[in-house]
Amino acid sequence: MRSWTRSLRSPLGTELVLSVPAVARPTGTTWVLLHGSDGHETDLLPLADRLAPDDAKIALRGTEPTPQGYAHFRRRPDRSLDEDDLRARIALLTDAVDHGSAQLAPAAHRFVLGFSNGAIAAAALLELRPDLFTAGVLIRPQPPFQSEPVGTGSGVPVLVLDARFDARRTVGDGLRTAERLRAAGAVVDHVTLPVHHGITALDEDAIRRWSGGLASGPVPHDLG
Repeated sequence: MRSWTRSLRSPLGTELVLSVPAVARPTGTTWVLLHGSDGHETDLLPLADRLAPDDAKIALRGTEPTPQGYAHFRRRPDRSLDEDDLRARIALLTDAVDHGSAQLAPAAHRFVLGFSNGAIAAAALLELRPDLFTAGVLIRPQPPFQSEPVGTGSGVPVLVLDARFDARRTVGDGLRTAERLRAAGAVVDHVTLPVHHGITALDEDAIRRWSGGLASGPVPHDLG
């Protein structure tokens, strides 16, 4: 049972919600949650609470208003990614993660979990700022950039969850995202599920099995 949920704003203006367990675990995991297009910061909290009820959560609101909510970056009128805009928002995302983390007890691990638009933003963070995280889960991503990946040799474990019947993605988007992150130094597991774009019980089961395999934990990065 949660002891408290708190809304706050980062120094650069990102709205976020902290969800904190009744008993803080200084050596536990903090989950950073990035919602999809037209979403809100609390969208992924129920999923994350089912996956890891005893872990703290930092749920970020996207900084780009959309007709029904928010996104973490802008798309062009033809629906292609505005890569310059995405790169510019890395600083906003980093600022929000750092600000939320500063309100919590120190954690040994920090996982980022993103869905759709949030998965693309998470992929960009894992490539450009892998020092922020010890693991990542990307649900329905596509490659964040067309340029050559930035290789850091980070070794961060990442789970990419593709959907075989995803009408909102081009065939191969998830695989290309996985390959890009591997080229950047991540250790990536790519899984294609027989589902559509939305998050399903199969996704939840896959995340639970994968994260359970990390129970012994990767060697934590310096998250200071």
